[in-house]
Amino acid sequence: MSLEDLTSTAPSWMSGEDDADGIVISCRARLARNLAKHPFAPRITESDQQKVIDEVLAAAKDSRRMTTASYFSMNALDANERRVLVERHLISPSLADDKGERGILFNQDESLSVMINEEDHLRLQAIYPGTQAQQTWAAIAALDEEITGAIDCAHDEDLGFLTACPTNTGTGLRASILVHLPALVLTEDMERVLQGLNQLSFTVRGVYGEGSNASGNLFQVSNQATLGSSEEKIVEGLLRITTQLVEYEKDAQQSLLREARSQVEDKVWRAYGLLSHARVLSSQEFMNLLSAVRLGLTIGLLKVPAVFINHLMIATQPAHMQAEAGGALDPDERDLRRAQLVRQKLTEVADGQ
Repeated sequence: MSLEDLTSTAPSWMSGEDDADGIVISCRARLARNLAKHPFAPRITESDQQKVIDEVLAAAKDSRRMTTASYFSMNALDANERRVLVERHLISPSLADDKGERGILFNQDESLSVMINEEDHLRLQAIYPGTQAQQTWAAIAALDEEITGAIDCAHDEDLGFLTACPTNTGTGLRASILVHLPALVLTEDMERVLQGLNQLSFTVRGVYGEGSNASGNLFQVSNQATLGSSEEKIVEGLLRITTQLVEYEKDAQQSLLREARSQVEDKVWRAYGLLSHARVLSSQEFMNLLSAVRLGLTIGLLKVPAVFINHLMIATQPAHMQAEAGGALDPDERDLRRAQLVRQKLTEVADGQ
Protein backbone atom coordinates (compact mmCIF):
# COMPACT_ATOMS: atom_id res chain seq x y z
CA MET A 1 0.00 0.00 0.00
CA SER A 2 1.27 3.48 -0.90
CA LEU A 3 0.52 6.69 0.96
CA GLU A 4 -1.36 7.84 -2.13
CA ASP A 5 -3.67 4.83 -1.80
CA LEU A 6 -4.05 5.62 1.89
CA THR A 7 -5.27 9.20 1.47
CA SER A 8 -7.86 8.24 -1.15
CA THR A 9 -9.78 5.95 1.21
CA ALA A 10 -11.38 6.18 4.65
CA PRO A 11 -10.19 3.99 7.54
CA SER A 12 -12.66 1.32 8.64
CA TRP A 13 -13.14 2.98 12.04
CA MET A 14 -14.83 5.93 10.30
CA SER A 15 -17.74 3.82 9.06
CA GLY A 16 -20.27 5.30 11.49
CA GLU A 17 -21.27 1.82 12.66
CA ASP A 18 -22.58 1.55 16.25
CA ASP A 19 -21.86 5.24 16.82
CA ALA A 20 -24.85 6.06 19.08
CA ASP A 21 -26.31 8.53 16.56
CA GLY A 22 -22.97 10.15 15.86
CA ILE A 23 -21.90 10.62 19.49
CA VAL A 24 -19.22 7.89 19.71
CA ILE A 25 -16.84 8.06 16.74
CA SER A 26 -14.47 5.23 17.64
CA CYS A 27 -13.04 2.91 20.28
CA ARG A 28 -9.31 2.31 20.62
CA ALA A 29 -7.17 -0.11 22.61
CA ARG A 30 -3.40 0.36 22.83
CA LEU A 31 -0.87 -1.95 24.48
CA ALA A 32 2.64 -0.86 25.49
CA ARG A 33 5.30 -3.57 25.27
CA ASN A 34 9.11 -3.70 25.41
CA LEU A 35 11.59 -6.35 24.34
CA ALA A 36 13.45 -7.76 27.33
CA LYS A 37 16.94 -7.83 25.85
CA HIS A 38 17.10 -4.26 24.52
CA PRO A 39 17.46 -0.98 26.46
CA PHE A 40 14.33 1.08 26.97
CA ALA A 41 13.98 4.63 25.69
CA PRO A 42 15.76 7.03 26.12
CA ARG A 43 18.86 4.82 26.58
CA ILE A 44 18.32 2.78 23.42
CA THR A 45 20.78 3.23 20.55
CA GLU A 46 19.88 3.37 16.86
CA SER A 47 21.56 0.00 16.43
CA ASP A 48 19.28 -1.53 19.07
CA GLN A 49 16.27 0.26 17.56
CA GLN A 50 16.97 -1.43 14.23
CA LYS A 51 17.24 -4.80 15.95
CA VAL A 52 13.84 -4.19 17.58
CA ILE A 53 12.35 -3.38 14.17
CA ASP A 54 13.84 -6.51 12.60
CA GLU A 55 12.56 -8.77 15.39
CA VAL A 56 9.07 -7.28 15.36
CA LEU A 57 8.71 -7.47 11.58
CA ALA A 58 9.92 -11.08 11.64
CA ALA A 59 7.27 -11.90 14.26
CA ALA A 60 4.60 -10.07 12.26
CA LYS A 61 5.25 -12.24 9.21
CA ASP A 62 3.75 -15.17 11.10
CA SER A 63 0.78 -13.14 12.35
CA ARG A 64 -2.46 -14.12 10.66
CA ARG A 65 -3.87 -10.65 11.26
CA MET A 66 -0.95 -8.82 9.64
CA THR A 67 -0.30 -10.96 6.57
CA THR A 68 -1.18 -8.08 4.22
CA ALA A 69 0.18 -5.32 6.46
CA SER A 70 2.26 -2.41 5.19
CA TYR A 71 5.39 -1.11 6.91
CA PHE A 72 6.71 2.43 6.68
CA SER A 73 9.99 3.61 8.14
CA MET A 74 9.69 7.13 9.51
CA ASN A 75 13.11 8.01 8.10
CA ALA A 76 11.92 7.12 4.60
CA LEU A 77 9.01 9.60 4.78
CA ASP A 78 9.02 13.37 4.57
CA ALA A 79 7.41 15.54 7.25
CA ASN A 80 4.06 15.82 5.47
CA GLU A 81 3.83 12.08 4.84
CA ARG A 82 4.43 11.43 8.53
CA ARG A 83 1.76 14.00 9.40
CA VAL A 84 -0.73 12.15 7.15
CA LEU A 85 -0.24 9.10 9.36
CA VAL A 86 -0.81 11.23 12.47
CA GLU A 87 -4.03 12.64 11.02
CA ARG A 88 -5.28 9.10 10.39
CA HIS A 89 -4.51 8.11 14.02
CA LEU A 90 -1.98 5.50 12.88
CA ILE A 91 0.98 7.11 14.62
CA SER A 92 1.50 9.61 17.43
CA PRO A 93 3.02 13.07 16.91
CA SER A 94 5.94 11.78 18.99
CA LEU A 95 6.71 8.96 16.56
CA ALA A 96 6.44 11.41 13.66
CA ASP A 97 8.82 13.96 15.16
CA ASP A 98 11.38 11.89 17.10
CA LYS A 99 14.81 10.84 15.84
CA GLY A 100 16.24 7.39 15.36
CA GLU A 101 15.06 4.20 13.68
CA ARG A 102 11.31 3.86 14.04
CA GLY A 103 8.31 2.85 11.97
CA ILE A 104 4.67 1.84 11.67
CA LEU A 105 3.11 -1.46 10.60
CA PHE A 106 -0.62 -1.51 9.85
CA ASN A 107 -3.20 -3.70 8.13
CA GLN A 108 -5.23 -2.77 5.05
CA ASP A 109 -8.31 -1.32 6.75
CA GLU A 110 -6.19 0.47 9.41
CA SER A 111 -7.97 -1.29 12.27
CA LEU A 112 -4.72 -2.82 13.58
CA SER A 113 -1.31 -1.19 13.81
CA VAL A 114 2.04 -1.46 15.56
CA MET A 115 4.19 1.60 16.28
CA ILE A 116 7.82 0.54 16.68
CA ASN A 117 10.27 2.53 18.80
CA GLU A 118 8.00 5.23 20.08
CA GLU A 119 8.16 5.75 23.89
CA ASP A 120 8.11 1.96 24.18
CA HIS A 121 9.53 -0.57 21.75
CA LEU A 122 5.99 -1.54 20.73
CA ARG A 123 2.66 0.25 20.81
CA LEU A 124 0.05 -2.17 19.48
CA GLN A 125 -3.24 -0.52 18.56
CA ALA A 126 -6.72 -1.61 17.54
CA ILE A 127 -9.27 1.01 16.54
CA TYR A 128 -12.88 0.13 15.70
CA PRO A 129 -15.95 2.22 14.91
CA GLY A 130 -18.43 3.44 17.50
CA THR A 131 -19.04 1.66 20.78
CA GLN A 132 -17.28 -1.62 19.89
CA ALA A 133 -14.98 -1.69 22.92
CA GLN A 134 -15.24 -5.45 23.44
CA GLN A 135 -14.43 -6.17 19.79
CA THR A 136 -11.53 -3.71 19.95
CA TRP A 137 -10.08 -5.41 23.01
CA ALA A 138 -10.50 -8.88 21.49
CA ALA A 139 -8.67 -7.76 18.34
CA ILE A 140 -5.70 -6.21 20.15
CA ALA A 141 -5.43 -9.13 22.58
CA ALA A 142 -5.23 -11.54 19.63
CA LEU A 143 -2.63 -9.40 17.86
CA ASP A 144 -0.63 -9.13 21.10
CA GLU A 145 -0.59 -12.90 21.43
CA GLU A 146 0.59 -13.34 17.83
CA ILE A 147 3.31 -10.67 17.89
CA THR A 148 4.67 -10.86 21.42
CA GLY A 149 4.26 -14.63 21.56
CA ALA A 150 7.25 -14.80 19.21
CA ILE A 151 9.47 -12.38 21.17
CA ASP A 152 10.57 -12.07 24.79
CA CYS A 153 8.83 -9.08 26.42
CA ALA A 154 9.98 -7.32 29.58
CA HIS A 155 7.65 -8.57 32.31
CA ASP A 156 7.71 -8.73 36.10
CA GLU A 157 5.72 -11.32 38.05
CA ASP A 158 4.41 -8.71 40.48
CA LEU A 159 4.28 -5.53 38.37
CA GLY A 160 3.24 -6.96 35.01
CA PHE A 161 4.58 -5.55 31.73
CA LEU A 162 7.45 -3.09 32.20
CA THR A 163 7.32 0.19 30.30
CA ALA A 164 9.46 3.30 29.74
CA CYS A 165 6.95 5.42 31.67
CA PRO A 166 5.73 4.00 35.02
CA THR A 167 2.16 5.13 34.32
CA ASN A 168 1.89 2.40 31.67
CA THR A 169 3.35 -0.41 33.79
CA GLY A 170 1.06 -3.34 34.55
CA THR A 171 -1.34 -4.25 31.77
CA GLY A 172 0.14 -1.60 29.47
CA LEU A 173 -3.42 -1.02 28.27
CA ARG A 174 -4.93 2.33 27.35
CA ALA A 175 -8.54 1.95 26.26
CA SER A 176 -10.24 5.03 24.88
CA ILE A 177 -13.25 6.39 23.04
CA LEU A 178 -13.50 9.40 20.73
CA VAL A 179 -16.77 11.18 21.52
CA HIS A 180 -18.62 14.21 20.19
CA LEU A 181 -20.24 16.18 23.03
CA PRO A 182 -21.50 19.52 21.65
CA ALA A 183 -24.66 19.76 23.77
CA LEU A 184 -22.72 19.27 27.01
CA VAL A 185 -20.44 22.10 25.91
CA LEU A 186 -23.34 24.36 24.92
CA THR A 187 -25.17 23.77 28.21
CA GLU A 188 -21.91 24.43 30.08
CA ASP A 189 -22.06 21.02 31.75
CA MET A 190 -18.77 19.78 30.29
CA GLU A 191 -16.62 20.95 33.20
CA ARG A 192 -18.77 18.97 35.63
CA VAL A 193 -18.52 15.89 33.42
CA LEU A 194 -14.73 16.26 33.18
CA GLN A 195 -14.44 16.43 36.97
CA GLY A 196 -16.56 13.30 37.32
CA LEU A 197 -14.42 11.41 34.80
CA ASN A 198 -11.25 12.40 36.61
CA GLN A 199 -12.67 11.08 39.91
CA LEU A 200 -13.34 7.77 38.16
CA SER A 201 -9.68 7.60 37.01
CA PHE A 202 -10.39 8.53 33.42
CA THR A 203 -8.56 11.30 31.61
CA VAL A 204 -9.81 13.50 28.76
CA ARG A 205 -7.67 14.77 25.89
CA GLY A 206 -8.17 16.27 22.45
CA VAL A 207 -8.80 14.40 19.23
CA TYR A 208 -5.10 13.58 18.69
CA GLY A 209 -4.38 12.52 22.25
CA GLU A 210 -1.97 13.96 24.78
CA GLY A 211 -1.18 17.64 24.22
CA SER A 212 -3.91 18.20 21.62
CA ASN A 213 -6.97 20.44 21.86
CA ALA A 214 -10.62 19.33 21.93
CA SER A 215 -11.31 20.72 18.46
CA GLY A 216 -14.86 20.51 17.16
CA ASN A 217 -16.21 19.32 20.55
CA LEU A 218 -14.41 16.01 20.09
CA PHE A 219 -12.92 14.45 23.22
CA GLN A 220 -10.76 11.38 23.73
CA VAL A 221 -11.59 9.64 27.03
CA SER A 222 -9.22 6.96 28.35
CA ASN A 223 -8.28 5.10 31.53
CA GLN A 224 -5.53 6.58 33.71
CA ALA A 225 -4.52 3.46 35.66
CA THR A 226 -2.90 0.43 34.01
CA LEU A 227 -1.63 -1.19 37.23
CA GLY A 228 -3.82 -3.03 39.72
CA SER A 229 -6.69 -3.82 37.38
CA SER A 230 -7.19 -6.47 34.73
CA GLU A 231 -7.61 -5.67 31.05
CA GLU A 232 -11.20 -6.90 31.17
CA LYS A 233 -12.02 -4.56 34.08
CA ILE A 234 -10.50 -1.61 32.23
CA VAL A 235 -12.62 -2.34 29.14
CA GLU A 236 -15.76 -2.84 31.23
CA GLY A 237 -15.12 0.51 32.91
CA LEU A 238 -14.76 2.21 29.54
CA LEU A 239 -18.05 0.69 28.38
CA ARG A 240 -19.83 2.02 31.47
CA ILE A 241 -18.36 5.48 30.92
CA THR A 242 -19.38 5.37 27.25
CA THR A 243 -22.99 4.55 28.15
CA GLN A 244 -23.08 7.36 30.72
CA LEU A 245 -21.57 9.93 28.36
CA VAL A 246 -24.08 9.06 25.62
CA GLU A 247 -26.93 9.45 28.12
CA TYR A 248 -25.57 12.78 29.40
CA GLU A 249 -25.14 14.13 25.87
CA LYS A 250 -28.60 13.04 24.75
CA ASP A 251 -30.15 14.56 27.89
CA ALA A 252 -28.33 17.82 27.16
CA GLN A 253 -29.54 17.72 23.54
CA GLN A 254 -33.14 17.26 24.65
CA SER A 255 -32.76 20.13 27.12
CA LEU A 256 -31.49 22.39 24.35
CA LEU A 257 -34.35 21.38 22.04
CA ARG A 258 -36.94 22.05 24.74
CA GLU A 259 -35.55 25.43 25.73
CA ALA A 260 -34.00 26.75 22.52
CA ARG A 261 -35.12 24.64 19.55
CA SER A 262 -35.10 27.52 17.07
CA GLN A 263 -31.59 28.54 18.06
CA VAL A 264 -30.32 24.96 17.80
CA GLU A 265 -31.92 24.47 14.38
CA ASP A 266 -30.53 27.81 13.24
CA LYS A 267 -27.04 26.83 14.42
CA VAL A 268 -27.20 23.53 12.50
CA TRP A 269 -28.60 24.95 9.25
CA ARG A 270 -26.38 28.03 9.38
CA ALA A 271 -23.33 25.77 9.73
CA TYR A 272 -24.49 23.59 6.84
CA GLY A 273 -25.08 26.70 4.70
CA LEU A 274 -21.65 28.13 5.47
CA LEU A 275 -19.93 24.85 4.68
CA SER A 276 -21.89 24.57 1.44
CA HIS A 277 -20.98 28.05 0.20
CA ALA A 278 -17.84 29.31 1.99
CA ARG A 279 -14.85 30.30 -0.14
CA VAL A 280 -12.36 30.37 2.75
CA LEU A 281 -12.35 27.96 5.72
CA SER A 282 -9.71 27.79 8.43
CA SER A 283 -9.18 24.44 10.12
CA GLN A 284 -10.66 25.66 13.40
CA GLU A 285 -13.71 27.24 11.79
CA PHE A 286 -14.31 24.11 9.74
CA MET A 287 -14.17 21.83 12.79
CA ASN A 288 -16.62 24.07 14.69
CA LEU A 289 -19.05 24.14 11.76
CA LEU A 290 -18.71 20.39 11.22
CA SER A 291 -19.53 19.87 14.90
CA ALA A 292 -22.84 21.69 14.40
CA VAL A 293 -23.58 19.56 11.32
CA ARG A 294 -22.76 16.40 13.30
CA LEU A 295 -25.16 17.62 16.00
CA GLY A 296 -27.81 17.99 13.30
CA LEU A 297 -27.26 14.35 12.36
CA THR A 298 -27.60 13.23 16.00
CA ILE A 299 -30.91 15.05 16.61
CA GLY A 300 -32.34 13.90 13.26
CA LEU A 301 -32.33 17.31 11.58
CA LEU A 302 -29.89 16.36 8.82
CA LYS A 303 -29.51 13.14 6.84
CA VAL A 304 -25.81 13.49 6.04
CA PRO A 305 -24.16 10.04 6.51
CA ALA A 306 -21.84 9.74 9.51
CA VAL A 307 -19.15 8.10 7.38
CA PHE A 308 -19.18 11.15 5.11
CA ILE A 309 -18.71 13.55 8.04
CA ASN A 310 -15.92 11.40 9.51
CA HIS A 311 -14.03 11.14 6.24
CA LEU A 312 -14.43 14.85 5.52
CA MET A 313 -12.90 15.60 8.91
CA ILE A 314 -9.72 13.75 7.91
CA ALA A 315 -9.62 14.79 4.24
CA THR A 316 -9.56 18.48 5.20
CA GLN A 317 -6.61 18.16 7.57
CA PRO A 318 -3.49 20.06 6.40
CA ALA A 319 -1.28 17.08 5.54
CA HIS A 320 -4.05 15.27 3.65
CA MET A 321 -4.79 18.35 1.56
CA GLN A 322 -1.11 18.85 0.77
CA ALA A 323 -0.75 15.19 -0.17
CA GLU A 324 -3.75 15.51 -2.49
CA ALA A 325 -2.35 18.73 -3.98
CA GLY A 326 1.03 17.11 -4.57
CA GLY A 327 3.00 19.80 -2.77
CA ALA A 328 3.22 22.29 0.07
CA LEU A 329 0.38 24.77 0.63
CA ASP A 330 0.67 27.86 2.78
CA PRO A 331 -2.13 28.50 5.34
CA ASP A 332 -4.09 30.80 3.01
CA GLU A 333 -3.92 28.27 0.18
CA ARG A 334 -5.08 25.52 2.52
CA ASP A 335 -8.05 27.60 3.66
CA LEU A 336 -9.10 28.19 0.03
CA ARG A 337 -8.61 24.55 -0.91
CA ARG A 338 -10.45 23.33 2.21
CA ALA A 339 -13.51 25.43 1.36
CA GLN A 340 -13.44 24.19 -2.24
CA LEU A 341 -13.15 20.56 -1.16
CA VAL A 342 -16.01 20.88 1.34
CA ARG A 343 -18.30 22.52 -1.22
CA GLN A 344 -17.52 19.78 -3.72
CA LYS A 345 -18.08 16.93 -1.26
CA LEU A 346 -21.33 18.37 0.10
CA THR A 347 -22.64 18.73 -3.46
CA GLU A 348 -21.74 15.11 -4.18
CA VAL A 349 -23.48 13.80 -1.07
CA ALA A 350 -26.56 15.96 -1.74
CA ASP A 351 -26.77 14.68 -5.33
CA GLY A 352 -26.48 11.10 -4.08
CA GLN A 353 -29.49 11.36 -1.77
